[in-house]
Amino acid sequence: MFQRILVPVDGSTTSNLALEEAFKLAKEQQAQVRIIHVVDEVSLNLESDFASDAFINALRKSGNAILAKAEKKARDAGITIETQLLERIPIEHRISDMIVDDGKHWKADLIIMGTHGRRGINHLLLGSVAEKLVRIATTPVLLIRAK
Repeated sequence: MFQRILVPVDGSTTSNLALEEAFKLAKEQQAQVRIIHVVDEVSLNLESDFASDAFINALRKSGNAILAKAEKKARDAGITIETQLLERIPIEHRISDMIVDDGKHWKADLIIMGTHGRRGINHLLLGSVAEKLVRIATTPVLLIRAK
C-alpha cells in the first residue's frame, strides 16, 4: 500500500516514536524510507550577534547528528533509508511547506511525523508544524503522539 515513507525528525521523543512506526510499516510494506531534518535559521533573530556563522554551523551539525542517529536506528532495525538535511532560509517558507515540498519532490505516498500535542497558550504561541502539515499536505499524514 505505502511504498515511499517520508519522516521529518527533530530528535525529540515523539520524533523517535514516529521513526519506530515508520520502520514497522516499512518492513510490513517493503517500503522505502526518507528521513529529513529541517535546520530552522529563520526563527533566529538574524540581526543579533547570537546568529553567527558558528551558531548556524552548530545547528547544521546538530541536524546532521539527529540524522546520523536515525540512520543508526534504521540499520539496527534492518531498514535501508536515505537522509537529507534541509535548511529553511527564505522567510516565506514554513517548515511544514518544506516537508510537503520534499515529499512531493521525492514522491512520498505517506508522511509519518511525531506531534508534541501542545495545548492552550503553548499551542497558541508556538503553533504546530504537524497541524500545519496536515492542513496543507496532499499526501496522507500519520501523526504519532507521545506516550
